[in-house]
Amino acid sequence: MSDLYVSSGFDQASLPPFGPIGIISHTANKEFVKSVSDVIFSKRSARVEKKSNPYVNSPGYCRSDYIIDSTFNRYDNGEGTFSLLESVRGHDMYIITDVLAHSYSYELVEGDHVISPDDHYRDLLRIITVLKGKAKRINVIMPFVYEGRREKLDSHRESWDCAEMLKKLYELGISNLIIFDPHDGRIENAVPLMSIEYPRCQFKLTSSLLNRFSSIKLDKDNTIVVSPDETGVSRAIFYSSHLNLPLGIFYRDRDYTTKINGEHPIKQFKYLGDSVKDKDILLIDDMINSGNTMLSTAEKLKNYGAANIYCLAPYGLFTGGLSVFDEAFEKGIIKAVCCTNLIYRSPELLQREWYVDANMIPYVARIIEALNLDESIYDLINSTTRLTDLASQIRIGELFETKDE
Repeated sequence: MSDLYVSSGFDQASLPPFGPIGIISHTANKEFVKSVSDVIFSKRSARVEKKSNPYVNSPGYCRSDYIIDSTFNRYDNGEGTFSLLESVRGHDMYIITDVLAHSYSYELVEGDHVISPDDHYRDLLRIITVLKGKAKRINVIMPFVYEGRREKLDSHRESWDCAEMLKKLYELGISNLIIFDPHDGRIENAVPLMSIEYPRCQFKLTSSLLNRFSSIKLDKDNTIVVSPDETGVSRAIFYSSHLNLPLGIFYRDRDYTTKINGEHPIKQFKYLGDSVKDKDILLIDDMINSGNTMLSTAEKLKNYGAANIYCLAPYGLFTGGLSVFDEAFEKGIIKAVCCTNLIYRSPELLQREWYVDANMIPYVARIIEALNLDESIYDLINSTTRLTDLASQIRIGELFETKDE
């Protein structure tokens, strides 16, 4: 029988699970991880009831809780240990980590120490070393990649931490690393033989925003996609091309002959693109750090006569505090800020009128299930088709309800 004939009858839905799913909640976003587990249970319970595939009665296939009991202890000097409280032998393990979580602290010397991304990464390695040799497979879901903001070396006198982190995970035998919307996907060149997947957040960000503001019209006469700088233009092009909207870019002309506080000062801040007068703006970036870039760009656009400005980014760090966004909202500079729940969000942020939270829980659960079957996830992590379909559902300001992935 030819390989071609075998492939033509291949059905991924009939693949057996790689092993019982086990999930470890690494950091402070434990409610997120618990919700992912609940979604998997709900979907698998429905399959068991319908007997939709021959593996629904496999040991460990359907459990009310896929989270593995574990504990993490921190000593007075700051060192820590991770311990499993149940067996993971033969399990397909998924560690969900948020290296940006800043809601945990411990007493160190004479004050509290907030756990940093460096601490989270060190703790992740502890978990992996405990699982290694016991679990059947280890997968890491790290939405915001540790040290991933440095896509290139400016000097050989600087550390290249992201590459070293990826090499370490590869050496420890990680089977799959899932990173959402990295700052620069070229980081995978550090480990060309490692399986790294880059799911996109664009569909969920857009649909969440439109579900909150049904007045947004996704057509070239009413809305423009804008990138706040030239480094994020590829991300803005993705939105622009698949939503069929005009694209505008801000270009920062810098003085490369001098440095102030480690950065080259900006001589001119130019807008390149169609007129934004009376147009709604989708302001796109890969993250909101302090908010200076987003808010200064939004203020410029307002001065050019833009109507409502909606800021979209997968990650909202808000390291400069929320007050600057409160002020921009009160002044009418921004209409809303939409980010995902892939990282920790403070209760204060979730209460803000201008904040829109894009729920990625069903998406993460679907990715785990697909990997557990060794199913191809190319179509799943590619937002192209879904984003185009979403745009086609818009009819004169009316948005048909979109379903969770």
